[in-house]
Amino acid sequence: MADPTPPLSVDELRWLVQEGRIDTVVLAFTDMQGRLQGKRFAAGFFLDEVLDHGTEGCNYLLAVDAEMNTVDGFEMSSWERGYGDFAMHGDHGTLRRVPWNPGTAMITADLAWHDGAPVTASPRQILRRQLDRLAARGWTAHVGTELEFMVFQDTYEDAWNSAYRGLTPANQYNVDYSVLGTGRVEPLLRRIRNEMGAAGMTVESAKGECNLGQHEIAFRYTDALTTCDQHVVYKTGAKEIAAQEGRALTFMAKYDEREGNSCHIHLSLRDADGAPVLADDDRPDGMSEVMRRFLAGQLAALREFTFLYAPNINSYKRFQPGSFAPTAVAWGPDNRTCAYRVVGHGGSHRMENRVPGGDVNPYLAVAGMIAAGLHGVDEALELPAACTGNAYTGDADHVPATLREAAGLWEGSALARDAFGDDVVRHYANAARVELQAYDAAVTDWERFRSFERM
Repeated sequence: MADPTPPLSVDELRWLVQEGRIDTVVLAFTDMQGRLQGKRFAAGFFLDEVLDHGTEGCNYLLAVDAEMNTVDGFEMSSWERGYGDFAMHGDHGTLRRVPWNPGTAMITADLAWHDGAPVTASPRQILRRQLDRLAARGWTAHVGTELEFMVFQDTYEDAWNSAYRGLTPANQYNVDYSVLGTGRVEPLLRRIRNEMGAAGMTVESAKGECNLGQHEIAFRYTDALTTCDQHVVYKTGAKEIAAQEGRALTFMAKYDEREGNSCHIHLSLRDADGAPVLADDDRPDGMSEVMRRFLAGQLAALREFTFLYAPNINSYKRFQPGSFAPTAVAWGPDNRTCAYRVVGHGGSHRMENRVPGGDVNPYLAVAGMIAAGLHGVDEALELPAACTGNAYTGDADHVPATLREAAGLWEGSALARDAFGDDVVRHYANAARVELQAYDAAVTDWERFRSFERM
């Protein structure tokens, strides 16, 4: 696949601004939680002052919890350091229109300190470092992410005011692959598909899923960085479009006791000539030696890197037997009970990581997959035997069952420190610690119902 064409060139943006068709430009980066943070600029000011010079943002944006509270334990940002700024520099190749917001364009930013050094804890920078390691071998990663979400008839404000209880799903029965089921919400799905296409993404399809009101919109794979950029724009845009339609949708990993929202990540490698690195049609299994070692690295690192794939307390509620979310550190050809599923053939031969949920930060997850794969290649790891049966009932190691377990494995991982650096490991370990402390202090509805009268 050739390098992607920028969705919107700088010259096109200048013309659209001159013609009065664009009046606002959003400059945004992705935070630890996988959310877009940034500023909206008057388009003329953006072109004159920001496009080539960047802007500033408070460095606490990479040192807060999910509710944007300042918290202790982050070395890069604190009260003692004065909560200064970092620089936000737009990547010109990411300019795109935002069709769901009239007169608006968007550009994705990289973060740097004022001396020009990259902000190493930035998710986009973490991925860039791993892509550089691939490039040193003449390889590029191509990635596709499959995000599931649940749609409700309620607005976001109604959902908030009801404490997220009693919401009405857009479909009230299982609509997996149902054309009738997707037809019930087609006006919303159509807007999302078409407006993401107009924002420069290649939409493949939409389909219903198992949970009530659950759906998936798939996009064509492309290079890893572009896929991750598109992933976060899509999540934000889908929520904004739903709000405009008087509905709410959620990508949270596990909304209820039924099937959770997954985000399966497909990855393949190409060499400098564009030839597939992971395929070998002369072998019965179609896998090259590189693929066998790259996949062996995924399994070897999976428990230590699960935190990158499942970053929140709620993420671990997905990992239940028979849920189509994996519990076993195992791989298999076209086997949906395993953590890693091998699919495709020839140029499309690839691995699918089934661990992440819809709450994943794609930059961190893809960076983890690349780092794990390179570990397998460098150490010439042998690929264990494939699982051809039910991995839920096998004897393979278990994917970490809680954030506490996964964060401990991440913090103690020599492999993580070697691949990402001590500062990155400490930074994200502290993020996990903050979430665990908040959760441990919370009193839940479950506890009240079980204890208020009966205990």
